[in-house]
Amino acid sequence: QVQLVESGGGLVQAGGSLRLSCAASGRTASIVVMGWFRQIPGKERAFVATITWSAGTTYYADSVKGRFTISRDNAKNTVYLEMNSLKLEDTAVYYCAAAQHYSTTYYRNAWSYNYWGQGTQVTVSS
Repeated sequence: QVQLVESGGGLVQAGGSLRLSCAASGRTASIVVMGWFRQIPGKERAFVATITWSAGTTYYADSVKGRFTISRDNAKNTVYLEMNSLKLEDTAVYYCAAAQHYSTTYYRNAWSYNYWGQGTQVTVSS
């Protein structure tokens, strides 16, 4: 089992920045990719970004490309999401996820991730 704990959410004005963190514990050696998804009420969980654990290859949703940066610290078993130039539409609950298998075909799909954090609220105000 892998446990994921997110932190760093909060309230920020449009144009501002936030950094989310996700610390993994447990059987972390089984993780091959970690990512971030977000969800607003009434909508499905949407892919934001992901990073492969060994090579550090990153992928982003088009809506956040150029504004968000995902990174990882293997020694700390932690993944980060640096969010800049935040927009009102970035408001959501952000979830950290980890997967034991990885494919360029389905890394954007929530079903391909085995473990999830509890979520952290990010609210962008005008």
